[in-house]
Amino acid sequence: MKPVVKQTAAITVAIAAILLLAAFAIAWSGTFNVAADAPHSRPVYAAINFVREQSVRARAANVKVPDLANRASLVKGAGNYDAMCVQCHLSPGMGETELSRGLYPAPPNLSNTRVEPSRAFWSIKHGIKASGMPAWGKSMNDADIWNLVSLLQKLPDLNKESYEALVQSSSGHSHAGAPSGEMHDAAEGPMKGHAKTDDVKPSPEGKPRAHEHQAGEEH
Repeated sequence: MKPVVKQTAAITVAIAAILLLAAFAIAWSGTFNVAADAPHSRPVYAAINFVREQSVRARAANVKVPDLANRASLVKGAGNYDAMCVQCHLSPGMGETELSRGLYPAPPNLSNTRVEPSRAFWSIKHGIKASGMPAWGKSMNDADIWNLVSLLQKLPDLNKESYEALVQSSSGHSHAGAPSGEMHDAAEGPMKGHAKTDDVKPSPEGKPRAHEHQAGEEH
C-alpha cells in the first residue's frame, strides 16, 4: 500500500473514532434532549425521516395488495379505525386530540392524507420505532389490517357525516385477537381510544363523568 493511501486510511479511521467518541460523550452527558416537546434540529429530523421512509418503502415493496374495493371491508375497517386509530390520526371534521397534539413526531392526519396501500399495511402491522405507532400485527390478523387499509383509501374522500355513518353501521372494535371485553355491538357504539367505563371516575352524584383536567388545562 502506498504511503499516501496509508496516510488517508489512517486519517479516516482517526476521524471516525473521534466522531464516535464525541457521540458517546454527548449521550453520556445527557446533553441530547429526548423531550417530545423539544423538536429535532432540521438536519436530524430530515435524516430520521429519510431513513424511516426508505425503510418502509423497501419492506413494503413485496407486499401484495388485495382488492380493497369491498363494502364489508370498508365498514369493518371504519369500526376498528374509530376505536383504535382516531385519537392519533383523527377523522373527517375532527380537531386535534390530546394524543395527536402531544406526540412527536406528529402522527399524520389520515383524514386528509392518502397512504399508499402496501406502505399502510406494513406500517400498521409492524409499527414504527420511536414514533408512538404500535405494531398492530401482534394483536390483529392480516385480513383485519387490510380492512383498515381499505378504510384509509376512502377516508380522505369522506365528510364527517359519511364517516360516522360507516362507523355506526360497523360492529365497532371487532377483530381477531382483540382482548376479551373489548369487542362490542354497534348498538353500544365504538369505544373511542379503547376507553373503558372502569376508567371513568364517578361524580359526587354517582354518575360517570367525562375525562377532566385541572383548571387551566385544555381538553
